[in-house]
Amino acid sequence: METKTALALTKLDGMVWVDGGTFKMGSDHYYPEEAPAHQVTVGSFWIDPAPVTNAQFASFLEATDYVTLAERPANPADYPGAKPELLAPSSVVFVQPRNRVDMRNPYSWWRYVRGADWRHPFGPKSSIEGLENHPVVHVAYPDVEAYCVWAGKDLPTEAEWEFAARGGFEGADYAWGDEFEPDGEIMANTWQGEFPIQNLVKDGFKWTSPVGLFPPNGYGLYDMIGNVWEWTSDWYQDHGAIRQPCCSSVNPKGGDREKSYDPRLDGVRIPRKVMKGGSYLCAPNYCQRYRPAARMGQPIDTSTCHLGFRCVRRASSL
Repeated sequence: METKTALALTKLDGMVWVDGGTFKMGSDHYYPEEAPAHQVTVGSFWIDPAPVTNAQFASFLEATDYVTLAERPANPADYPGAKPELLAPSSVVFVQPRNRVDMRNPYSWWRYVRGADWRHPFGPKSSIEGLENHPVVHVAYPDVEAYCVWAGKDLPTEAEWEFAARGGFEGADYAWGDEFEPDGEIMANTWQGEFPIQNLVKDGFKWTSPVGLFPPNGYGLYDMIGNVWEWTSDWYQDHGAIRQPCCSSVNPKGGDREKSYDPRLDGVRIPRKVMKGGSYLCAPNYCQRYRPAARMGQPIDTSTCHLGFRCVRRASSL
């Protein structure tokens, strides 16, 4: 399979130019929320070559004095009936179980940790010293929106993100082709071993890795797969609820805010955005979402230790 011969011919403030085009978005072979696969057309755009790093995010905060959601106490009005201690500044952190757990219950390895935020990724006693070139994490959707405004950029739509992640490999399972580890080479920072109890760390990283360390895709973009999930601007809905597979759409902005709520959560109506790309916690036995087509809905108020973002600029906006 061949990639596009013209990679990035233009750069804007370090961003990579991606020629627009038509591609098959989604997949009919993995998780239900990825189906149906359908034709989509996107315009040309610039995109960050890697996720926003801790150093870049620090520059934004120094310039604006912005305070992230994880660093603020939650508003009790938004969470009726919540215990006061649960409203303290906190964020979601992966805590590895010591023994096998019920894989149907993600709370077996996720914890709200008081004092966890972008500066303290594992809790108040941790820091990002030495992690300046790692992706920033523990950023909720309003945080990344604020960064984009400051930087004069936007978040990619789901369609733009997936088109860029595929790197010209039309219909391939992965951003580099159809084999997860071609010739035994590890192509992205993901989980090796039995999630969540055994991490073999064959790629050298138990948590995030520096951006740009693993091979780029066909467009010269790094970490589109693995390392950290990435926010997009689309409200989360199943593909089938947004459009029909027989129809082509141009520059789609998917979803509806009022239909993006998680029906499993009683009494809490926090809308969700689409996140893409998988992370260092995705494993063959649990979350095979280290693929361009993979997608999940993330509440806009929730930050985690494995979710970051990158930005775009559209040709039409310049």
